[in-house]
Amino acid sequence: MNWTLIALALAVLAWVLVVGDFLKRRRPAWHWYVASYPVTAGRVLFTWRRLAILTGLAVSRRPPRGLLGDLVVKGEALRPMPPRISFPRATRMGLTVTVRLHPGQTPAVVMAAADGLAHVWKVHAVRVTSPERGLVLLTARARDPLERPGLVRAPARLLSALIGALESGGAWVMDLRMVPHWFIAGATRSGKSTLLARLVTELAPQPVALIGIDCKGGMELGLFARRLSALAASRREAVAVLGALVIETQDRMRVCRAAGVRSIWELPDKLRPVPVVVIVDELAELYLSDGTRAGKAEAEQCSTYLLRIAQLGAALGVHLVVAGQRIGSDLGPGVTALRAQLGGRICHRVNDPATAEMALGDLNKDAVAVAQSITPGESGVAVCTGPDGGWSRARSHLTTTEEATTAAVRHAEMTPLLPALDRALEALRGDGS
Repeated sequence: MNWTLIALALAVLAWVLVVGDFLKRRRPAWHWYVASYPVTAGRVLFTWRRLAILTGLAVSRRPPRGLLGDLVVKGEALRPMPPRISFPRATRMGLTVTVRLHPGQTPAVVMAAADGLAHVWKVHAVRVTSPERGLVLLTARARDPLERPGLVRAPARLLSALIGALESGGAWVMDLRMVPHWFIAGATRSGKSTLLARLVTELAPQPVALIGIDCKGGMELGLFARRLSALAASRREAVAVLGALVIETQDRMRVCRAAGVRSIWELPDKLRPVPVVVIVDELAELYLSDGTRAGKAEAEQCSTYLLRIAQLGAALGVHLVVAGQRIGSDLGPGVTALRAQLGGRICHRVNDPATAEMALGDLNKDAVAVAQSITPGESGVAVCTGPDGGWSRARSHLTTTEEATTAAVRHAEMTPLLPALDRALEALRGDGS
């Protein structure tokens, strides 16, 4: 026995293990391409047929009858035929596989098998999308890219806020110039309040007017009052603020019409009014009434004003960011109409499937299923829509209330004055309300 060769082999093995551990900790992408991807790709290819049979993806077909001399061979067994797949293509910390479905199959059957695929392939998760009819794209990720998302930089732009990181590794940006109105859904402790705090932090240093509507007595948005041009802490105050905003949009419309332009961004700088961002915390507080005639009238007014602002505000620099735990037709007929005007959607973990369906169902059914799979331990993780109409998983950067409050105080001098809103609130409070 050549002990020298054995010692050399052990030394090489130890060196490979040390280098592999270093790459895994310090250069995970290199480790994936060099070591993990070949193993995972082989696992995909060698297990696909059996997985397709076990998960119901295979279609049973009878082989053609053969002739043995002049005799027809009968009684052939059915043969399971799995869908054809492409060779796994490597991506950063993952791989993609294209599946060509059998006639009559839908992506739903593949989506139902996604957890089983992830378990057998030993990856973090398998995402299922359908780029075209009859084709399904499987995206396997070796680890959760949103577990520790890095701080991705994004170009600074007016009315643009860097919210967090996308699952693809890119920057998660809420650009109100591209998508004027947004809806944010999320249960308690899902990350909705953190996202609003991040939004305020990003918009505070910009020359924009921030208006808060928080009918829970201003407990959430009232912390940023130094940077808010107006704060409505009750539904009666919300009616006054939203009514004044409708008048403001009509005034801006007249200015644009007189100048012969179609939006405030075509006006000269000296004539352009300040952009306004209205942040509504808990939409249901505006729509649910106490059963009294006055309460129903206030809810109807809020519904009408919000819909009017959503319809007119895009070109006039008035933007809506509406958040809530629950959104559904049970809040009133105006909710569905308002939802149609809110092109940007962000859905955190929600308490019921109907809210995920209302938030994302009219855009993409796959996004609804992914949003419903968000666990309570994934605070800040959400499914968001992009300006191109697509969707992605994302995670907001952790921004504490203290950090957002500090930013609001630091940039308090940037707060524009909106006299019409101030007069509306003063008139309401002067009546003893």
